[in-house]
Amino acid sequence: MNKVQTLAALAALAGSLTGIHAAEGYTDTPMQPNGKWHIHDPARPQPPVITSGSKFSEQASAPSDAIVLFNGKDFSMWQGANGEVKWKLENGYMETTKTGVIRTKDEFGDFQLHLEFATPSKVEGKGQGRGNNGINIFGRYEIQVLDSYNNQTYADGMVSSIYGQTPPLVNAARPPGEWQTYDIIFESPRWDAQGKLVKKAYVTVIYNGIVVHHRRELYGATGHRSIGSYDKPHPPKGFIQLYEHGNPVRFRNIWIRPLREYDQGS
Repeated sequence: MNKVQTLAALAALAGSLTGIHAAEGYTDTPMQPNGKWHIHDPARPQPPVITSGSKFSEQASAPSDAIVLFNGKDFSMWQGANGEVKWKLENGYMETTKTGVIRTKDEFGDFQLHLEFATPSKVEGKGQGRGNNGINIFGRYEIQVLDSYNNQTYADGMVSSIYGQTPPLVNAARPPGEWQTYDIIFESPRWDAQGKLVKKAYVTVIYNGIVVHHRRELYGATGHRSIGSYDKPHPPKGFIQLYEHGNPVRFRNIWIRPLREYDQGS
């Protein structure tokens, strides 16, 4: 074995020990419940890239039964890790700073959520290091925020994925710096009085006007390099969190409305 072959063999051995391949992702993580792919598998197929319409729900006014979570003027509906929110506030949007996660003051059950975001116009980093954030429902179920415009990463970690579980049906990402929209319909899981799961969580996500998840079942809580479960019952309501991963992501026009039951009257 010559020197070049030796170095190649050592590189291959290192890759097998860490589970990290040249493409961003892992092969030493647990398998997805469908048995086809590892969590964050670099070989999982990338969704086809499409171009969304120029407009969908940008700056959509809140319906009369909605709760406005952010109107571009203050953080009155939010709290930081130690109470006060210390993110940047200007020109009708909030922007992450290195002061940690923020979350709503109120809790919500089954809901329709509208939110707009923009990743940095100046491209820095790659993969998961580029415009990383997330919509974390109840602190358990994350819809990923990432700059996925000409930026490949593991499919279950790209923008609009159910993080670590299900990639979007298509990649409808807009260029860096442009405003993008999420319209998320979430159904909370339910347990009976004995702690038995009677309904899993489901989510529908419309991203830039494109359906990327249609009442998709969640495997449980989302996580990095791990698969969630429903082994820990929780109330049918919870907070909405926005992450902070060192990338100055912007948010604006956030509102939420509860999902009603049929035939309940006024």
